[in-house]
Amino acid sequence: MKRKCLLILTIPLLFSISSCKEGTKQKEYFTLWDASKSSALTTLKDFVNDVTNVNSPNYIPVEDRIATFDMDGTFVGELYPTYFEYNMLEYRVLEDASYKDIAPESVKEAAQIIKDYSTGVITKFPDHFDMTHALAAAEAYKGMTLKEFDEYVKEYAKKPANGFKNMTYGESFYKPMLEVFDYLNDNHFTNYVVSGSDRFICRSLVESIGIEPNRVIGMDVVLKSTNQGDNDGVNYTMSAEENLVRTEELIIKNLKTNKVKQIAQEIGKVPVLSFGNSSGDSAMHNYCKGNTKYKRTEAFMLIADDDVRDHANLEETAKRKAKWEAANYNIISMKDDFKTIYGYDVEKVDFTF
Repeated sequence: MKRKCLLILTIPLLFSISSCKEGTKQKEYFTLWDASKSSALTTLKDFVNDVTNVNSPNYIPVEDRIATFDMDGTFVGELYPTYFEYNMLEYRVLEDASYKDIAPESVKEAAQIIKDYSTGVITKFPDHFDMTHALAAAEAYKGMTLKEFDEYVKEYAKKPANGFKNMTYGESFYKPMLEVFDYLNDNHFTNYVVSGSDRFICRSLVESIGIEPNRVIGMDVVLKSTNQGDNDGVNYTMSAEENLVRTEELIIKNLKTNKVKQIAQEIGKVPVLSFGNSSGDSAMHNYCKGNTKYKRTEAFMLIADDDVRDHANLEETAKRKAKWEAANYNIISMKDDFKTIYGYDVEKVDFTF
């Protein structure tokens, strides 16, 4: 009698479970990609399906599913008309009433170079300008607490993005690339932002898309507590009332091989997926491709080849594409792969100065 009762109870339960599964709507990914054209998207999905399959010889356990993303030009706009952090320094030095009259000459010179590039007075930045900018930026924001700097970045990010209608700097994410983050998160990858831009600028910008601050690596300056003065941090004890402030001392410009060094130091594992858009990301890609622990890894380069929805330099893009193809990186084409870049209501317009 007990067995019959158990059987009777079990049948409706199984029916109920089966009905729930059939009625569950499966999550749809990559709605903003043109899947019919994108070989890169096909490769990405095949890779994820492969390495998350426990029966595959290429299986990668969850703890080693590390994906690294450059920021500017990879999932955040950089063509307005140059990087966010460059534009912000130009504003800080040449327009911000609280600072422009006290900015050192070397900082003013760096800001003027950015303005000259943006307005077409010069067509390219001087050699090693990335370091010139880094040193100038370190000086320009010294003395700010981390909270003050975060607020400064977010306030500047509210400004309309130069060269676009219906978008602020803080909204200028490549929407299809945000779908990549979502897809990888759901497949238990840990995503890190590894950028040449200031670490704290990156943290401020990516907070809105749910990337935790401890998943952000970037350019760094020395921090000190409010009353530390010239004392070494080893010989000074910060009080509970003090804050951390930025100094003018640059620790590292996080480009090229420096990205690899920082990944090794801060993550402690070699990535299995890597996304970038420039030569500053090649070392990070090669580090990923050289992973000796796993048989299969993938690296992707995004190319800005859309001059209708973005301010692309097609001649430069063609050179980059050829270089990335020769390096056996997967190519993501903004023009061919993305149904939209910044959102359907965002419109490219002329730059204003």
